[in-house]
Amino acid sequence: MGKLVRCISHEGDLVAIAVDSTDIVRRAHEIHKTSKVTSAALGRLLSAASMMGAMLKGKDDSVTLRLKGNGPAGTVIAVSDSTGNVRGYIGDANVELPLNKKGKLDVAGAVGTDGFLTVIKDLGLKEPYVGQTPIVTGEIAEDITAYYAASEQTPSVCALGVLVDPESKDVIVAGGFIIQLLPGAMEDTIEKVERSIADIPAVTKMMTDGLSPEEILRKVLKEFELDVLDEAEVEYKCNCTKQRVEKALISSGREALEEMAQDETTEVCCNFCEKKYHFSSAEILKLVKK
Repeated sequence: MGKLVRCISHEGDLVAIAVDSTDIVRRAHEIHKTSKVTSAALGRLLSAASMMGAMLKGKDDSVTLRLKGNGPAGTVIAVSDSTGNVRGYIGDANVELPLNKKGKLDVAGAVGTDGFLTVIKDLGLKEPYVGQTPIVTGEIAEDITAYYAASEQTPSVCALGVLVDPESKDVIVAGGFIIQLLPGAMEDTIEKVERSIADIPAVTKMMTDGLSPEEILRKVLKEFELDVLDEAEVEYKCNCTKQRVEKALISSGREALEEMAQDETTEVCCNFCEKKYHFSSAEILKLVKK
């Protein structure tokens, strides 16, 4: 089970959120059989989505992050509910790439740098909120920061990390943090944040050193006094059901359903959890009537 914590500065000029998403990314690797680099790409987006979901106010709100670049891994999707439980998938989980010039997993090479990050927030209104920004680096954390600056005009800092065993491909640690300035934050607050993050270790280094999400925030924001707002356990959680799959099939249209009904059995596999649903020809014909 992962752990997520939200904090606010004692002065009320910034909020910060951090997540230990190790178990989440391990589960994603188990489901999707991701390679080292696609574990890192999907894991970073899942971590970001979990934190962004936990920022939502409504109980039934959700956020979807879609990273569509021109890289061989294809589109990366992560969906979170308002408690930070998250699910996701990646277009081609088997992509393998050499390490980048820094000796790190080449997430940007897998995702691509020509494309868009799309953020869809379902807030229970008639239409969801949709924000879209060009991919900046493809490393994901910088793209999340750029999204907040351009689409929500919120000065933010985002750091994400996934450490993968080079031999076994097992996920060792995964997590991240997001810091956001609140309205009314003064120039000295910005300067304090900049000084604080100037020489911080990588997220994965802090996690392998045994730091909890709260301890990471206190280490990163060492010039601030932080109060904990709330803590939560988060997990990789898919909400698919046979009823939801039926609705998806109905939305495919009468002609597609009639074609499916010609087969004795139709199998539908959930992209998020790989669970398989089976529909007989008779069941498909019932959906045609609906």
